[in-house]
Amino acid sequence: MNEFKKLLKRVYPDLLEQMQQRYKIMHSVMLLQPIGRRSLVDVTKLKERTIRSEVEFLQEQNLLQTTNKGMYLTSEGKVLLEKLTPKMKEFSGINKLETALKEKLGVEYIIIVPGDSDRHEWIKYEMGKACVHYLKNILLPDSIIAVTGGTTIAAIADAMVPIHEENNYVFVPARGGIGEEVEHQANTIAAKMAHKTNGKYRMLFIPDILSEQSYETMMKEPSIHEILQQIKGANIVLHGIGNALTMAKRRNTPTETMEQLEKGNAVSEAFGYYFDDKGQIVHKIYKIGIQLDDLRDKNHVIAVAGGSSKAKAIASYFKKGKSNMLITDEAAASQLLRDSSL
Repeated sequence: MNEFKKLLKRVYPDLLEQMQQRYKIMHSVMLLQPIGRRSLVDVTKLKERTIRSEVEFLQEQNLLQTTNKGMYLTSEGKVLLEKLTPKMKEFSGINKLETALKEKLGVEYIIIVPGDSDRHEWIKYEMGKACVHYLKNILLPDSIIAVTGGTTIAAIADAMVPIHEENNYVFVPARGGIGEEVEHQANTIAAKMAHKTNGKYRMLFIPDILSEQSYETMMKEPSIHEILQQIKGANIVLHGIGNALTMAKRRNTPTETMEQLEKGNAVSEAFGYYFDDKGQIVHKIYKIGIQLDDLRDKNHVIAVAGGSSKAKAIASYFKKGKSNMLITDEAAASQLLRDSSL
């Protein structure tokens, strides 16, 4: 492919740039349709006259249609976009990024989507789509899928589609609530994924953080014990990676613990554990759900996190290789590879 790219550049120097430009426009329309021309300019960062001429070309090719509500991809445009996506990853160099990041983090599988989820919220949806596509290849008829909360994991639920007509999938929360918006809580996400895949779900109606005494009491409850066994029996785990101090603040963490995290240089958070830049545990909260040790016997532990602001957190979490799959975006990947200190 590299040799072919070199040949194309010599014969038609502007071809690859134009291909990427048209792909970017089609991709943006697909994600945000119906979308107006000015909004498309803002999203793609292309000049208005460029958008105008490219939209006209795509309309002539019956790949794009314009209505009074905005622009849509035609069915032909959707098919073409789907076929183009793997090739555009090669042309854009994302495949090389994936290989380099695998080596840096020591992760078995990595998928990188174009863009920066810090700048564009819809990039999280793209990571969600990538995750759903991956799930289609690994789900078994009786799979149990445990999910954490957060906006990125919620984006996977938004992107979820029916996977197989006959299945016995069960979606379970990997933890209790966290006091955040209900749509971003693990219970809600598990239920939404189940509805979209015609699967089943279980809920865990307990707070995310418990005192030691409450934790011990809850663990003795038969109903809690029963669902906890099902959660711990999950063969697939979907989770996010948070910035340590951001997550601690969201949990209304006591001042004493905040000071402990700051003193210990906590960088990342996952599953209620806070890690420093070497991957060492700085602090652990009492919570009912999946623990770090439970990940060892899971077939697929998939971390989904993006944005350049998450680079340090991603590097911190993967220092101990707790997950075998990372789905991220181009901005986070580039930052991880750019900063040799990570």
